[in-house]
Amino acid sequence: MLKRIILAVFLLPLMASFAHADDGIDKAISDLIKPVVDPIVSTVFYSVPIFGTSFPLIVGWLVVAAVVFTVYFGFIQFRGFKHSIELVRGDYLDPKDAGEVTPFQALATALSGTVGLGNIAGVGVAVYLGGPGATFWMILAGLLGMASKFTECILGVHYRNEYENGTVSGGPMYYLSKGLSEDGKAALGKFLAIFFSICCIGGALGGGNMFQANQSFAQISSIVPFFDGKGWLFGLIMALIVGAVIIGGIKSIARVTEKIVPGMAVLYVGAALIIIIINIGALPDAVSAIITGAFSPTAVAGGAIGALIQGFKRAAFSNEAGIGSASIAHSAVQTKHPVTEGYVALLEPFIDTVVICTMTSLVITITGSWVAGDGVTGIALTSKAFEANFGGFGYVLAIAAVLFAFSTMISWSYYGLKAWTYLFGEGQAKEVIFKVIFCIFVVIGSSMSLGPVIDFSDAMIFAMAIANIIGLYMLMPKVKALVADYRAKLESGEIKKMK
Repeated sequence: MLKRIILAVFLLPLMASFAHADDGIDKAISDLIKPVVDPIVSTVFYSVPIFGTSFPLIVGWLVVAAVVFTVYFGFIQFRGFKHSIELVRGDYLDPKDAGEVTPFQALATALSGTVGLGNIAGVGVAVYLGGPGATFWMILAGLLGMASKFTECILGVHYRNEYENGTVSGGPMYYLSKGLSEDGKAALGKFLAIFFSICCIGGALGGGNMFQANQSFAQISSIVPFFDGKGWLFGLIMALIVGAVIIGGIKSIARVTEKIVPGMAVLYVGAALIIIIINIGALPDAVSAIITGAFSPTAVAGGAIGALIQGFKRAAFSNEAGIGSASIAHSAVQTKHPVTEGYVALLEPFIDTVVICTMTSLVITITGSWVAGDGVTGIALTSKAFEANFGGFGYVLAIAAVLFAFSTMISWSYYGLKAWTYLFGEGQAKEVIFKVIFCIFVVIGSSMSLGPVIDFSDAMIFAMAIANIIGLYMLMPKVKALVADYRAKLESGEIKKMK
């Protein structure tokens, strides 16, 4: 019965793809599901007023967990940063180790899932609502989130399933069920694992797919008039490209992400650096605005509380630390000890939030785009900031947006697939079914706005954190024991550099 219900829920939007996606159908679907979706969204994103500013409790859930893991593991994100770089370089990699991808490929795949349109549009919203001071709190939350990634990715590798054909399956659904079962809480672990998997599938098809396709189509159609009104065509092209990558599984995804992630990061950060260099004289004032704005008591939206809330929200929405999604990608890594991937994973929030989100914020702040008072926010504000000096930068931003969206889609296809196979069982036929459904949803996302569906998928992604963090709290002692074992093997020389 459970399988039938899940299939019914996630195949409902599929039926819409056979109809012409006009405004009438779009509105009809939205009106149909809105009464069901709204209560779920309002529950997951339940907010409380703090000094006149709305604060989602789910964000607090993530930030508090990040603080706990930071303290519990002795500020590992700072102490272990150098070792993280060594592992990503492959200094300790033995090609004979079990797993499907290298540490760098695992990092690139997980990063491609987090580095997305949120780094462009979301930061624009945060600075618009919270002022430059939001950047300070965004950086702080990113640094704290490194400890969350460290914790969940160690567990992802430790409790993964390794199969005879060399493939692996891992992630929260496995460490929740297997890890809690070891502690005599099998029923709770199974419930949390199923809950997580259902939410992961919903998040993969919505926020990790339809939203990305929809927003990238909006960017392309704005600079390529040919696609205006042809969302289905753009979606079909994107679906074919996505399908060509994901059909080969994690190895194919990793081969693409290890090339596209560094490329898109260099493209976007490089463009941001050019803007900053051109406006270098305004940099000190921008940095000052970020620091003073973070603690300013004036103006609710731009004051300390507003800046803190917007910064924490953007960091949580962007780097997904505590959500559990990244541990699915890291579980496929080649390694002889699970702790190595914890060190690799802690680099994600640093790159995603501390580097890329901060660059976006600096461009918006340094060009003064956020103070124009014309109501421009989100990706439009970021685009305006990038075009402040050169109009051509709008094209760079559009290309970056599409690359970010594409990389997010192929990574989330793998997350959704692993949640799917956890619920319905391993097997090529079952994997193909999900991949086909995922590609169809690319077309749907490009063709229709489906506002309530996107809201629902966002709620699903953050609902993943409810189950995941409960498990992380309960399994923290296991992670500490694994870290102690790893350090002992490093010191004894049992684990040593391979090059």
